[in-house]
Amino acid sequence: MSTLWLQNPLAIHLGAETPSEAAAGGIVVDTTAGTVTELVASGAQPSTVPEATFDASAHVITPGLINTHHHFYQTLTRAWPPVANSKLFDWLVALYPVWARLDAEAMRLATTVAMAELLESGCTTAADHHYLFPDGAEVSIDVQVEVARELGMRAVLTRGSMSVGEDEGGLPPQHTVQDSATILADSERLVRAYHERGDGAQIQIALAPCSPFSVSTTLMADSAALAEDLDVRLHTHLAETLDEEDYCLEHFGMRTVDYLESVGWLTDRAWLAHGIHFDDGEIARLGAAGTAVAHCPSSNMRLASGIARAVELEDAGAPVGIGVDGSASNDSSNMIREVRQALYLQRLRYGAETVTTGRALDWATRGSAAALGRTDIGTIRAGAQADLALFRPEGLAFSGSHDPLTALLLCGVERADRVMVAGSWRVVDSHVVGLDTESLIARHSEVARRLVAGA
Repeated sequence: MSTLWLQNPLAIHLGAETPSEAAAGGIVVDTTAGTVTELVASGAQPSTVPEATFDASAHVITPGLINTHHHFYQTLTRAWPPVANSKLFDWLVALYPVWARLDAEAMRLATTVAMAELLESGCTTAADHHYLFPDGAEVSIDVQVEVARELGMRAVLTRGSMSVGEDEGGLPPQHTVQDSATILADSERLVRAYHERGDGAQIQIALAPCSPFSVSTTLMADSAALAEDLDVRLHTHLAETLDEEDYCLEHFGMRTVDYLESVGWLTDRAWLAHGIHFDDGEIARLGAAGTAVAHCPSSNMRLASGIARAVELEDAGAPVGIGVDGSASNDSSNMIREVRQALYLQRLRYGAETVTTGRALDWATRGSAAALGRTDIGTIRAGAQADLALFRPEGLAFSGSHDPLTALLLCGVERADRVMVAGSWRVVDSHVVGLDTESLIARHSEVARRLVAGA
């Protein structure tokens, strides 16, 4: 065992309802096992002498932030003028043909950019929802596994799918959809090849039919059955817009949660992206089932989709996490910025006293972990994974601030100074360790220009 004492942090977040004094003296990490071994109280010493120390007196420490919903490939279509002012359905119709040109190199570059940006913003675990598999991109998730391992980040990679194209009344172009047999076979292949179980898992696979307007009812039900058989999680978009609600009423004769239950998804195995347009009864049903929601505030504002009822969902028993969503509907993969957005957007609905800075941080840590079915990440405690984000609240933006933990969100920190995953530093001096960022940006930008040009 090799131990590292992160000594005397400026502040530490142990949870909105948990006093920080228990770890005011710092955290001891077993860097070999990748776990937290001890919390050190103010003025105390570790129970055993650590082999190394890190002076954290200028740092605010939080659990590693956890992103519950993203589309990595969309970093290639950020701020594209034809869709800059579109609502969801129009935005999708315009972008599907562009995304259909994805290949393995584009996927590798997009994934690397997204993960690196997330890491540098304090994120240690990210769930990606990839549902586009045009010719030449069948190995997309395999590529994502490689990138996650190279960067040392935890990832829940969801095998997304679309099976209902324009010919059957769906939104996606016909050449971007796959048949159900192909989707289910590849889903099982990926789970058997890559899914890790238990504490400390780095790579996990989930099954993720895209949305009610791009997937058949049969595939939704078959995916739920396969997920139960393989014991993996389920993910989809649901109740993001009123257009989607109208689609479900027209095509299925029921609202979104009724549809969810009809295909076997009203379960604690599932987590839903967005979850904006639920009524009181639906919130109660989701809470009773333990079905989680990934709140994506920037995307919901960008596309004018609405405000999720996050507080009521959480109070009803539905785990609530935070997601940055696609980098073409948020145009950013900055996780700490997303926590600030969640804080402010939810305050518009519920007020400042109800939505505290601590509650918003909890959504992005323990709430997000619960949404992904994890108990080993998202908190700082003995035995948990040593996934930590260290922020330095400094410079003009923080001058005059009085509480460093509160200031992270209210004053708007943008990047972490250091990030640890499983006891190893993955970000140092706000940069991903070992990554040639300039070369990555140059090649990623070149491929992005080629993609939208159709070359």
